[in-house]
Amino acid sequence: MNVIVEWIYKSPKGMETIFRSEEMDAAQAVRIAEDLERTGRAKSIKFIDRFDSSWTVKEMKGYLKGIETEPHNITVYFDGGFDLTTKAAGLGCVIYYDQNGTSYRLRRNIAVTELISNNEAEYAALHFCLQELELLNVHDLSVRFIGDSRVVINHLSEEWPVIENNLYSWGDRIEAKMKELGIRPEYELISRKKNAEADRLATQAMNGIEVSATIERAKE
Repeated sequence: MNVIVEWIYKSPKGMETIFRSEEMDAAQAVRIAEDLERTGRAKSIKFIDRFDSSWTVKEMKGYLKGIETEPHNITVYFDGGFDLTTKAAGLGCVIYYDQNGTSYRLRRNIAVTELISNNEAEYAALHFCLQELELLNVHDLSVRFIGDSRVVINHLSEEWPVIENNLYSWGDRIEAKMKELGIRPEYELISRKKNAEADRLATQAMNGIEVSATIERAKE
């Protein structure tokens, strides 16, 4: 989870003003807040997340301690592929997360049938990612969902309306699963080139190549 640190600075002569930081990782924000507290010049330190919720230092420390043993700092890349001629579809999912002080990358794909368009495959890919998050026991967290489908990202972030009934139905299924898991989604649209990993998994699934792997990775 990324947050902004906000605090009141009090000068030796009693003057006060409010400062706000740039957005940063919550664990880093706590370390900065602790340093500010040691100066004796900062008071009313709080953290503000992307949903405008406020957290005290004590609350944020408790939150971070509580999620140490569970997957957190989660970023999901998704992509769906569809062949109009053969009607074959493939779904790709890449999940980056931290758990017990270690960073992981999970890659999964699956071949599916009975879809009718590339747009529907993109929605199905996002729903597939949610099923994987459920298997990881992810719940009550903010999660970044990154994809190259303008239709899916703009629909679910409420930038665009969607008219097609089947796509609207997929949107409802996705939002229902988000609610069930307590996931607070943050959506990001990227180019297909930057989504190459998920795109490759979707293509491999369409070609009958199944991928299911989780590896440790170096922290950035």
